Amino acid sequence: MNGRTENETGNISLLGNHNVSYRMDYAPEVLETFPNKHRENDYFVKFNCPEFTSLCPITGQPDFATIYISYIPDELMVESKSLKLYLFSFRNHGDFHEDCVNIIMKDLIRLMKPKYIEVWGKFLPRGGLSIDPYCNYGMPETKWEKLAWERLARHDMYPETINNR
Repeated sequence: MNGRTENETGNISLLGNHNVSYRMDYAPEVLETFPNKHRENDYFVKFNCPEFTSLCPITGQPDFATIYISYIPDELMVESKSLKLYLFSFRNHGDFHEDCVNIIMKDLIRLMKPKYIEVWGKFLPRGGLSIDPYCNYGMPETKWEKLAWERLARHDMYPETINNR
C-alpha cells in the first residue's frame, strides 16, 4: 500500500478496494483498524455521519440522523471507509435511537479500546419529536474515566441552535 508497511497501515483491506459490497444487515465485522502513530499525543478524532439511517423496531419506518463520533485513540484507530460501511449496515437494522448509539459506541470500544469515546445521535423528528441520545466511555481507572463522567454531567447544557430539522 504505497510503500507503507503493515506496521504503519494495519490490516486495512477496504480502503482503495473498488469491489466492496455495501452490507444491508448490521455488520460490525467490517470495521478495520490501523496503528496510532502518535501515541505520545492525546488528541480527538471526530467523525460526522449526516446520512445515518436505521429502522424503527416497531413500525419498520426509517429513522434519519446525524451521528457524531469523537474519540481519543490509544494504540488503534478506526479506518474511515470501514466505519462508513459499518454505519451503512444499520440501514435495515431495527433498533431504537438510544440502542443504535450505544451499539455503535460498544462496537468501537471492542474494536480499538480507545482512551475515551462519545457517540451522539441527532435524529430527525417523527411525529413532531426528535430524540438526541448521547453516550460516552472513558478507560476505567484513568483520567479518561473521570473525563467521561464530567462530559456526561455537563452534556448539552448549552444546546446548539437547531436549524436543520
